[in-house]
Amino acid sequence: MTSATALLSQFWTGLGGAANDTRHVGFTGSGALPSVFAVTDLAAAAIGAAGLAAAELLALRHDGFPPVTVDRRLASLWFGTSLRPQGWTIPPPWDPIAGDYRAADRWIRLHTNAPAHRAAALAVLGVEAEKDAVAKAVSGWQADALETAVVERGGCAAAMLSSEEWSAHPQGQAVGTEPLFHLTRTGPGAQPDWPVPPDRPLRGIRILDLTRVLAGPVATRFLAGLGADVLRIDPPWWEEPGIVPEVTLGKRCARLDLRDQAQRARLEDLLAQADVLVHGYRSDALTRLGLDAARRRTIRSDLIDVALDAYGWTGPWAARRGFDSLVQMSTGLAESGMRAFGRDRPTPLPVQALDHAAGYLMAAAVLRGIAERLRLGTGLEARTSLARIAAVLTAHPTDPALGPIQPEKPIDLAPAVEMTAWGPARRLQSPVAIGRFPLCWDKPAVGLGGSEPAW
Repeated sequence: MTSATALLSQFWTGLGGAANDTRHVGFTGSGALPSVFAVTDLAAAAIGAAGLAAAELLALRHDGFPPVTVDRRLASLWFGTSLRPQGWTIPPPWDPIAGDYRAADRWIRLHTNAPAHRAAALAVLGVEAEKDAVAKAVSGWQADALETAVVERGGCAAAMLSSEEWSAHPQGQAVGTEPLFHLTRTGPGAQPDWPVPPDRPLRGIRILDLTRVLAGPVATRFLAGLGADVLRIDPPWWEEPGIVPEVTLGKRCARLDLRDQAQRARLEDLLAQADVLVHGYRSDALTRLGLDAARRRTIRSDLIDVALDAYGWTGPWAARRGFDSLVQMSTGLAESGMRAFGRDRPTPLPVQALDHAAGYLMAAAVLRGIAERLRLGTGLEARTSLARIAAVLTAHPTDPALGPIQPEKPIDLAPAVEMTAWGPARRLQSPVAIGRFPLCWDKPAVGLGGSEPAW
Protein backbone atom coordinates (compact mmCIF):
# COMPACT_ATOMS: atom_id res chain seq x y z
CA MET A 1 0.00 0.00 0.00
CA THR A 2 1.42 3.40 -0.99
CA SER A 3 1.45 6.30 1.42
CA ALA A 4 -1.18 8.08 -0.69
CA THR A 5 -3.49 5.08 -0.46
CA ALA A 6 -2.88 4.67 3.27
CA LEU A 7 -3.46 8.37 3.91
CA LEU A 8 -6.64 8.33 1.83
CA SER A 9 -7.98 5.42 3.87
CA GLN A 10 -7.12 7.19 7.10
CA PHE A 11 -8.78 10.42 5.96
CA TRP A 12 -11.90 8.74 4.63
CA THR A 13 -12.54 6.58 7.67
CA GLY A 14 -11.77 9.61 9.89
CA LEU A 15 -14.60 11.37 8.07
CA GLY A 16 -16.93 8.46 8.86
CA GLY A 17 -16.76 6.89 5.39
CA ALA A 18 -16.65 3.18 4.61
CA ALA A 19 -13.11 1.94 4.02
CA ASN A 20 -14.16 0.02 0.91
CA ASP A 21 -15.21 3.28 -0.80
CA THR A 22 -11.57 4.24 -1.38
CA ARG A 23 -11.36 1.68 -4.21
CA HIS A 24 -13.07 4.30 -6.40
CA VAL A 25 -10.00 6.59 -6.24
CA GLY A 26 -7.01 6.16 -8.53
CA PHE A 27 -3.72 8.06 -8.50
CA THR A 28 -1.65 8.91 -11.55
CA GLY A 29 1.72 10.60 -11.98
CA SER A 30 5.08 10.12 -10.29
CA GLY A 31 7.63 11.95 -8.21
CA ALA A 32 7.48 13.71 -4.85
CA LEU A 33 8.12 17.15 -3.42
CA PRO A 34 11.47 17.42 -1.58
CA SER A 35 10.68 16.74 2.07
CA VAL A 36 11.45 14.33 4.85
CA PHE A 37 7.70 13.69 4.97
CA ALA A 38 5.33 12.39 2.27
CA VAL A 39 3.95 15.78 1.25
CA THR A 40 3.00 14.73 -2.28
CA ASP A 41 1.15 11.70 -0.93
CA LEU A 42 -0.60 13.98 1.56
CA ALA A 43 -1.65 16.30 -1.28
CA ALA A 44 -2.93 13.46 -3.46
CA ALA A 45 -4.78 11.78 -0.58
CA ALA A 46 -6.43 14.97 0.71
CA ILE A 47 -7.62 15.96 -2.77
CA GLY A 48 -8.66 12.35 -3.32
CA ALA A 49 -10.78 12.41 -0.15
CA ALA A 50 -12.56 15.56 -1.35
CA GLY A 51 -13.11 14.01 -4.77
CA LEU A 52 -14.40 10.79 -3.22
CA ALA A 53 -16.88 12.75 -1.08
CA ALA A 54 -18.19 14.41 -4.26
CA ALA A 55 -18.46 10.98 -5.90
CA GLU A 56 -20.41 9.67 -2.88
CA LEU A 57 -22.85 12.55 -3.21
CA LEU A 58 -23.31 11.82 -6.91
CA ALA A 59 -23.86 8.12 -6.17
CA LEU A 60 -27.00 9.03 -4.21
CA ARG A 61 -28.67 10.40 -7.35
CA HIS A 62 -26.97 8.40 -10.08
CA ASP A 63 -26.00 4.80 -10.76
CA GLY A 64 -23.07 4.06 -8.46
CA PHE A 65 -19.83 5.88 -7.66
CA PRO A 66 -18.13 7.63 -10.56
CA PRO A 67 -14.38 6.97 -10.58
CA VAL A 68 -12.12 9.63 -9.05
CA THR A 69 -8.70 10.28 -10.58
CA VAL A 70 -6.04 12.39 -8.86
CA ASP A 71 -2.88 13.55 -10.61
CA ARG A 72 -0.14 13.42 -7.95
CA ARG A 73 2.01 15.96 -9.75
CA LEU A 74 -0.78 18.49 -10.25
CA ALA A 75 -1.89 17.93 -6.66
CA SER A 76 1.63 18.85 -5.53
CA LEU A 77 1.59 22.00 -7.65
CA TRP A 78 -1.83 23.07 -6.33
CA PHE A 79 -0.42 22.76 -2.80
CA GLY A 80 1.89 25.60 -3.81
CA THR A 81 0.06 28.11 -5.98
CA SER A 82 -2.36 27.54 -8.85
CA LEU A 83 -2.43 31.03 -10.41
CA ARG A 84 0.01 32.29 -13.06
CA PRO A 85 -0.48 36.04 -13.65
CA GLN A 86 -0.02 37.34 -17.19
CA GLY A 87 1.59 40.80 -17.12
CA TRP A 88 1.07 41.54 -13.42
CA THR A 89 2.50 40.32 -10.12
CA ILE A 90 0.92 38.99 -6.95
CA PRO A 91 2.25 40.84 -3.87
CA PRO A 92 4.61 38.89 -1.60
CA PRO A 93 2.74 36.56 0.77
CA TRP A 94 4.84 37.47 3.82
CA ASP A 95 5.24 40.67 5.81
CA PRO A 96 8.93 41.76 5.84
CA ILE A 97 9.21 41.10 9.59
CA ALA A 98 7.71 37.59 9.48
CA GLY A 99 10.19 34.76 9.68
CA ASP A 100 12.49 32.59 11.77
CA TYR A 101 14.81 34.18 14.33
CA ARG A 102 17.52 32.77 16.56
CA ALA A 103 16.67 33.31 20.21
CA ALA A 104 19.17 32.77 23.02
CA ASP A 105 18.44 29.03 23.22
CA ARG A 106 16.61 27.97 20.05
CA TRP A 107 14.77 29.20 16.97
CA ILE A 108 11.44 30.97 17.06
CA ARG A 109 9.07 32.05 14.30
CA LEU A 110 7.19 35.35 14.33
CA HIS A 111 4.02 35.58 12.22
CA THR A 112 3.37 39.26 11.51
CA ASN A 113 1.23 39.37 8.35
CA ALA A 114 -1.76 40.87 10.17
CA PRO A 115 -1.10 44.44 11.40
CA ALA A 116 -2.29 43.61 14.93
CA HIS A 117 0.03 40.62 15.15
CA ARG A 118 2.94 42.64 13.85
CA ALA A 119 2.28 45.40 16.38
CA ALA A 120 2.13 42.85 19.22
CA ALA A 121 5.51 41.33 18.36
CA LEU A 122 7.19 44.72 17.98
CA ALA A 123 5.69 45.97 21.24
CA VAL A 124 7.05 42.97 23.14
CA LEU A 125 10.49 43.35 21.56
CA GLY A 126 10.50 47.14 21.98
CA VAL A 127 11.87 47.84 18.49
CA GLU A 128 10.78 49.43 15.23
CA ALA A 129 9.78 47.38 12.19
CA GLU A 130 13.31 46.70 10.95
CA LYS A 131 14.49 43.13 10.49
CA ASP A 132 18.00 43.51 11.91
CA ALA A 133 16.65 45.28 14.98
CA VAL A 134 14.07 42.52 15.48
CA ALA A 135 16.77 39.84 15.12
CA LYS A 136 18.99 41.55 17.70
CA ALA A 137 16.11 41.91 20.16
CA VAL A 138 15.01 38.28 19.71
CA SER A 139 18.54 37.03 20.40
CA GLY A 140 18.27 38.30 23.98
CA TRP A 141 15.18 36.23 24.78
CA GLN A 142 14.62 32.61 25.68
CA ALA A 143 12.37 31.30 22.92
CA ASP A 144 9.63 29.97 25.21
CA ALA A 145 9.49 33.23 27.15
CA LEU A 146 9.25 35.28 23.96
CA GLU A 147 6.58 32.99 22.53
CA THR A 148 4.52 33.38 25.70
CA ALA A 149 4.96 37.16 25.79
CA VAL A 150 3.95 37.63 22.14
CA VAL A 151 0.92 35.35 22.46
CA GLU A 152 -0.24 37.07 25.65
CA ARG A 153 0.03 40.41 23.83
CA GLY A 154 -2.33 39.09 21.12
CA GLY A 155 0.35 38.15 18.60
CA CYS A 156 1.49 34.94 16.95
CA ALA A 157 4.78 33.15 17.58
CA ALA A 158 6.09 29.60 17.90
CA ALA A 159 9.34 28.29 19.36
CA MET A 160 10.82 25.40 17.39
CA LEU A 161 10.30 22.04 19.08
CA SER A 162 11.39 18.57 18.06
CA SER A 163 8.79 15.87 17.45
CA GLU A 164 9.79 14.32 20.76
CA GLU A 165 9.39 17.60 22.62
CA TRP A 166 5.97 18.14 21.03
CA SER A 167 4.87 14.62 21.99
CA ALA A 168 5.75 15.41 25.61
CA HIS A 169 4.15 18.85 25.53
CA PRO A 170 0.68 19.12 27.17
CA GLN A 171 -0.81 20.37 23.90
CA GLY A 172 0.89 17.66 21.88
CA GLN A 173 -0.52 15.07 24.26
CA ALA A 174 -4.01 16.57 23.97
CA VAL A 175 -3.88 16.56 20.17
CA GLY A 176 -2.66 12.96 20.25
CA THR A 177 -5.92 11.87 21.88
CA GLU A 178 -8.19 13.72 19.43
CA PRO A 179 -9.80 12.10 16.39
CA LEU A 180 -8.94 13.45 12.97
CA PHE A 181 -12.46 14.92 12.86
CA HIS A 182 -14.86 15.57 15.70
CA LEU A 183 -18.18 14.65 14.05
CA THR A 184 -21.65 15.38 15.49
CA ARG A 185 -24.92 14.80 13.65
CA THR A 186 -27.45 17.59 14.22
CA GLY A 187 -30.96 18.48 13.12
CA PRO A 188 -33.24 17.21 11.84
CA GLY A 189 -34.33 19.65 9.17
CA ALA A 190 -36.10 19.47 5.87
CA GLN A 191 -34.89 16.60 3.68
CA PRO A 192 -33.94 18.24 0.38
CA ASP A 193 -34.51 16.83 -3.06
CA TRP A 194 -32.33 18.21 -5.83
CA PRO A 195 -30.90 16.45 -8.87
CA VAL A 196 -27.12 16.72 -8.12
CA PRO A 197 -26.03 17.14 -11.75
CA PRO A 198 -22.86 15.17 -12.47
CA ASP A 199 -20.97 18.16 -13.90
CA ARG A 200 -21.91 20.60 -11.09
CA PRO A 201 -23.06 18.50 -8.10
CA LEU A 202 -23.26 21.48 -5.70
CA ARG A 203 -25.30 23.76 -7.96
CA GLY A 204 -27.91 25.41 -5.71
CA ILE A 205 -25.94 24.85 -2.47
CA ARG A 206 -25.23 28.03 -0.49
CA ILE A 207 -21.97 28.18 1.46
CA LEU A 208 -21.24 30.94 3.96
CA ASP A 209 -17.46 31.32 4.19
CA LEU A 210 -16.00 32.90 7.33
CA THR A 211 -12.43 31.79 6.65
CA ARG A 212 -9.11 33.45 5.93
CA VAL A 213 -5.51 32.35 5.31
CA LEU A 214 -5.39 29.59 4.00
CA ALA A 215 -7.12 26.29 4.73
CA GLY A 216 -10.73 27.47 4.77
CA PRO A 217 -10.41 29.44 1.53
CA VAL A 218 -8.92 26.34 -0.11
CA ALA A 219 -11.94 24.34 1.07
CA THR A 220 -14.48 26.78 -0.29
CA ARG A 221 -12.54 27.20 -3.56
CA PHE A 222 -12.86 23.44 -4.11
CA LEU A 223 -16.59 23.56 -3.33
CA ALA A 224 -17.05 26.48 -5.71
CA GLY A 225 -15.37 24.31 -8.33
CA LEU A 226 -18.27 21.88 -7.92
CA GLY A 227 -20.83 24.64 -8.52
CA ALA A 228 -21.61 25.91 -4.99
CA ASP A 229 -22.67 29.52 -4.41
CA VAL A 230 -19.90 30.65 -2.04
CA LEU A 231 -20.26 33.97 -0.20
CA ARG A 232 -17.15 34.98 1.73
CA ILE A 233 -17.50 37.48 4.57
CA ASP A 234 -14.56 39.55 5.86
CA PRO A 235 -14.38 42.44 8.35
CA PRO A 236 -14.08 45.94 6.84
CA TRP A 237 -10.40 46.26 7.69
CA TRP A 238 -9.14 42.86 6.54
CA GLU A 239 -6.82 42.51 3.55
CA GLU A 240 -4.54 39.70 2.39
CA PRO A 241 -3.26 40.89 -1.00
CA GLY A 242 -0.69 38.12 -1.40
CA ILE A 243 -3.28 35.35 -1.05
CA VAL A 244 -6.66 36.64 -2.26
CA PRO A 245 -5.98 36.15 -6.00
CA GLU A 246 -5.14 32.52 -5.30
CA VAL A 247 -8.20 31.61 -3.23
CA THR A 248 -11.23 33.73 -4.23
CA LEU A 249 -11.73 31.80 -7.47
CA GLY A 250 -15.44 31.06 -7.98
CA LYS A 251 -16.62 33.15 -5.01
CA ARG A 252 -18.41 36.38 -4.15
CA CYS A 253 -16.79 38.43 -1.37
CA ALA A 254 -18.57 40.84 0.99
CA ARG A 255 -17.81 42.61 4.26
CA LEU A 256 -19.54 42.75 7.64
CA ASP A 257 -18.33 44.06 10.99
CA LEU A 258 -19.56 41.37 13.38
CA ARG A 259 -18.91 43.63 16.38
CA ASP A 260 -21.85 45.73 15.18
CA GLN A 261 -25.21 44.35 16.28
CA ALA A 262 -27.05 45.20 13.07
CA GLN A 263 -24.35 43.68 10.88
CA ARG A 264 -24.21 40.60 13.09
CA ALA A 265 -27.97 40.27 12.61
CA ARG A 266 -27.36 40.43 8.86
CA LEU A 267 -24.94 37.54 9.19
CA GLU A 268 -27.59 35.55 11.05
CA ASP A 269 -30.02 36.21 8.20
CA LEU A 270 -27.44 34.88 5.75
CA LEU A 271 -26.83 31.87 7.96
CA ALA A 272 -30.54 31.06 8.13
CA GLN A 273 -30.57 30.77 4.33
CA ALA A 274 -27.25 28.92 4.02
CA ASP A 275 -26.76 25.20 3.63
CA VAL A 276 -23.17 25.24 4.85
CA LEU A 277 -21.01 27.33 7.20
CA VAL A 278 -17.24 27.02 6.98
CA HIS A 279 -15.23 28.92 9.59
CA GLY A 280 -11.65 29.11 10.77
CA TYR A 281 -11.78 31.49 13.70
CA ARG A 282 -10.22 30.52 17.01
CA SER A 283 -12.39 28.01 18.82
CA ASP A 284 -13.93 30.62 21.15
CA ALA A 285 -14.30 33.52 18.70
CA LEU A 286 -17.86 32.94 17.47
CA THR A 287 -18.95 32.18 21.03
CA ARG A 288 -17.75 35.62 22.11
CA LEU A 289 -19.87 37.10 19.32
CA GLY A 290 -22.96 35.29 20.58
CA LEU A 291 -22.83 32.73 17.74
CA ASP A 292 -21.81 29.54 19.52
CA ALA A 293 -22.72 26.14 18.11
CA ALA A 294 -26.05 26.02 19.94
CA ARG A 295 -27.06 29.41 18.56
CA ARG A 296 -26.05 28.38 15.04
CA ARG A 297 -28.20 25.24 15.33
CA THR A 298 -31.11 27.40 16.49
CA ILE A 299 -30.75 29.53 13.39
CA ARG A 300 -30.47 26.53 11.05
CA SER A 301 -31.01 23.08 12.60
CA ASP A 302 -29.69 21.08 9.64
CA LEU A 303 -26.67 23.31 8.98
CA ILE A 304 -23.48 21.68 7.73
CA ASP A 305 -21.06 23.39 10.12
CA VAL A 306 -17.35 22.74 9.44
CA ALA A 307 -14.58 24.38 11.47
CA LEU A 308 -10.80 24.42 11.71
CA ASP A 309 -8.46 25.68 14.38
CA ALA A 310 -4.69 25.63 14.62
CA TYR A 311 -3.67 23.66 17.70
CA GLY A 312 -6.61 21.36 18.43
CA TRP A 313 -9.95 21.54 20.21
CA THR A 314 -8.76 20.35 23.63
CA GLY A 315 -5.74 21.11 25.79
CA PRO A 316 -4.18 24.35 27.05
CA TRP A 317 -3.64 25.80 23.54
CA ALA A 318 -7.14 25.05 22.22
CA ALA A 319 -7.91 28.74 21.68
CA ARG A 320 -4.40 29.84 20.62
CA ARG A 321 -3.91 31.81 17.43
CA GLY A 322 -1.92 29.88 14.89
CA PHE A 323 -1.04 29.41 11.25
CA ASP A 324 0.52 26.63 9.19
CA SER A 325 4.08 27.94 9.53
CA LEU A 326 3.72 28.20 13.33
CA VAL A 327 2.23 24.74 13.71
CA GLN A 328 5.11 23.32 11.66
CA MET A 329 7.51 24.89 14.19
CA SER A 330 5.60 23.67 17.25
CA THR A 331 4.96 20.09 16.13
CA GLY A 332 8.49 19.19 15.06
CA LEU A 333 8.09 19.33 11.28
CA ALA A 334 10.54 22.22 10.81
CA GLU A 335 13.08 20.69 13.21
CA SER A 336 12.83 17.30 11.49
CA GLY A 337 13.53 18.93 8.13
CA MET A 338 16.52 20.78 9.58
CA ARG A 339 18.06 17.57 10.90
CA ALA A 340 17.26 15.46 7.83
CA PHE A 341 18.81 17.94 5.40
CA GLY A 342 21.74 18.85 7.66
CA ARG A 343 20.89 22.54 7.79
CA ASP A 344 21.51 25.13 10.48
CA ARG A 345 18.05 26.70 10.54
CA PRO A 346 14.41 25.54 10.57
CA THR A 347 13.49 23.68 7.39
CA PRO A 348 9.72 23.57 6.99
CA LEU A 349 7.75 21.62 4.42
CA PRO A 350 8.25 22.87 0.84
CA VAL A 351 4.64 24.12 0.74
CA GLN A 352 2.02 25.05 3.34
CA ALA A 353 0.85 21.48 3.28
CA LEU A 354 -1.06 21.50 6.57
CA ASP A 355 -3.26 24.36 5.36
CA HIS A 356 -3.91 22.86 1.96
CA ALA A 357 -4.59 19.36 3.27
CA ALA A 358 -6.92 20.76 5.93
CA GLY A 359 -8.76 22.70 3.24
CA TYR A 360 -9.48 19.68 1.08
CA LEU A 361 -10.47 17.61 4.10
CA MET A 362 -12.85 20.35 5.24
CA ALA A 363 -14.36 20.29 1.75
CA ALA A 364 -14.74 16.52 2.07
CA ALA A 365 -16.50 16.99 5.42
CA VAL A 366 -18.91 19.47 3.84
CA LEU A 367 -19.71 17.04 1.02
CA ARG A 368 -20.22 14.15 3.44
CA GLY A 369 -22.54 16.36 5.47
CA ILE A 370 -24.58 17.22 2.38
CA ALA A 371 -24.84 13.53 1.53
CA GLU A 372 -26.07 12.84 5.07
CA ARG A 373 -28.68 15.55 4.69
CA LEU A 374 -29.87 13.97 1.44
CA ARG A 375 -30.15 10.57 3.11
CA LEU A 376 -31.46 11.55 6.53
CA GLY A 377 -32.41 15.23 6.58
CA THR A 378 -29.81 15.90 9.30
CA GLY A 379 -27.05 18.43 9.72
CA LEU A 380 -23.41 17.85 10.66
CA GLU A 381 -20.81 19.55 12.82
CA ALA A 382 -17.22 18.67 11.88
CA ARG A 383 -14.05 20.05 13.44
CA THR A 384 -10.38 19.40 12.75
CA SER A 385 -7.06 21.18 13.32
CA LEU A 386 -3.73 21.83 11.66
CA ALA A 387 -1.93 20.14 14.55
CA ARG A 388 -3.97 16.96 14.11
CA ILE A 389 -3.10 16.83 10.41
CA ALA A 390 0.55 17.39 11.31
CA ALA A 391 0.34 14.30 13.52
CA VAL A 392 -0.90 12.29 10.55
CA LEU A 393 1.89 13.52 8.28
CA THR A 394 4.70 12.79 10.75
CA ALA A 395 3.80 9.08 10.56
CA HIS A 396 4.48 9.04 6.80
CA PRO A 397 8.09 9.63 5.74
CA THR A 398 8.69 10.28 2.07
CA ASP A 399 9.78 7.41 -0.17
CA PRO A 400 13.17 8.39 -1.70
CA ALA A 401 12.55 5.96 -4.57
CA LEU A 402 9.82 8.26 -5.91
CA GLY A 403 12.29 10.81 -7.23
CA PRO A 404 11.55 14.52 -7.69
CA ILE A 405 8.44 16.12 -9.09
CA GLN A 406 9.05 17.23 -12.67
CA PRO A 407 9.08 21.01 -13.27
CA GLU A 408 5.91 22.72 -14.39
CA LYS A 409 5.20 22.65 -18.14
CA PRO A 410 2.92 24.80 -20.33
CA ILE A 411 0.58 21.83 -20.75
CA ASP A 412 -0.07 21.95 -16.98
CA LEU A 413 -2.06 25.18 -17.42
CA ALA A 414 -5.73 25.26 -18.32
CA PRO A 415 -6.24 26.71 -21.81
CA ALA A 416 -8.71 29.43 -20.79
CA VAL A 417 -7.52 32.84 -19.59
CA GLU A 418 -8.95 33.87 -16.22
CA MET A 419 -9.82 37.56 -16.15
CA THR A 420 -9.16 38.23 -12.47
CA ALA A 421 -9.76 41.55 -10.76
CA TRP A 422 -6.05 42.33 -11.18
CA GLY A 423 -5.56 41.26 -14.77
CA PRO A 424 -5.43 38.15 -16.95
CA ALA A 425 -4.00 34.94 -15.57
CA ARG A 426 -3.78 31.24 -16.27
CA ARG A 427 -4.74 28.62 -13.72
CA LEU A 428 -3.32 25.11 -13.33
CA GLN A 429 -5.38 22.26 -14.72
CA SER A 430 -7.70 20.61 -12.21
CA PRO A 431 -5.80 18.09 -10.06
CA VAL A 432 -8.85 15.81 -9.80
CA ALA A 433 -11.59 14.48 -12.05
CA ILE A 434 -14.84 13.07 -10.68
CA GLY A 435 -16.14 10.80 -13.38
CA ARG A 436 -15.54 12.67 -16.64
CA PHE A 437 -15.58 16.09 -14.98
CA PRO A 438 -12.67 18.17 -13.64
CA LEU A 439 -13.25 21.06 -11.28
CA CYS A 440 -14.70 24.07 -13.09
CA TRP A 441 -15.29 27.59 -11.76
CA ASP A 442 -17.97 30.03 -12.91
CA LYS A 443 -16.30 33.21 -11.63
CA PRO A 444 -12.71 34.50 -11.75
CA ALA A 445 -10.77 35.51 -8.65
CA VAL A 446 -11.96 38.82 -7.18
CA GLY A 447 -10.90 41.26 -4.49
CA LEU A 448 -12.41 41.33 -1.04
CA GLY A 449 -15.58 43.28 -0.36
CA GLY A 450 -16.81 43.71 -3.92
CA SER A 451 -20.23 42.09 -3.39
CA GLU A 452 -23.19 42.81 -1.15
CA PRO A 453 -23.72 40.51 1.86
CA ALA A 454 -26.73 38.84 0.26
CA TRP A 455 -27.61 35.57 -1.44
